[in-house]
Amino acid sequence: MTGLWGVRPRWRTDVLGEFFCPGCGGDRNYRRQHGRRWLRLLGTPVLPLGGVVRSVQCTSCRGRHSTEVLDQLTSVRLSAMLRDAQYTVALAALAAGGTGSRSGREAACTVIKEAGFDDCGEAQVLAALAALSGHSSGEPLDVDVEGGGLAVELHAALEPLAPHLLVQGRERLLTLGAMVALADGRYLPQERAALGVVGRCLDLGTAQVDRLLEAATRAPH
Repeated sequence: MTGLWGVRPRWRTDVLGEFFCPGCGGDRNYRRQHGRRWLRLLGTPVLPLGGVVRSVQCTSCRGRHSTEVLDQLTSVRLSAMLRDAQYTVALAALAAGGTGSRSGREAACTVIKEAGFDDCGEAQVLAALAALSGHSSGEPLDVDVEGGGLAVELHAALEPLAPHLLVQGRERLLTLGAMVALADGRYLPQERAALGVVGRCLDLGTAQVDRLLEAATRAPH
């Protein structure tokens, strides 16, 4: 008899959290749930069918999605990671060229303020560099792949972010570092090396990095 029998899942909530809902197009709360399909008689589950399935349900639009949607960063998290990445790239480029140049310090502060650190001036930038590198003089500092607090910070800030950015976004971060490096003249070897680390952390190829750094030398400063 139609309407007597039906098959519907029975859900149980495992975790509550926040995610980027593809249905709403923004950050929303979610329920991560597991469930099993049941044969129902007059709406009452009487016989389990099939295995356990897992899904994520948006608490706003009630849309249900696969658990892979949780790999997508929320807008708030992505913004925070971008802000930290831009800050770290500017610090690394300044450290590699030395903090003795006023134009270099000003360029780094401009990039950092543009990232959202409105109250970050030269004193705060120099203090951050000293804390990360143990180096407070104006001399250039090597920022290589293996060692030093700044190299560690570059890997930590850029590598988790890179898969979530389009190539244009990754290229822009490298170009911002190039702007800081070029603020007081041509690239120093240490600056090229530091920007090479930035490029690798952002999953940009060597030829791509070279092209972007060359293009930055022709841009107005």
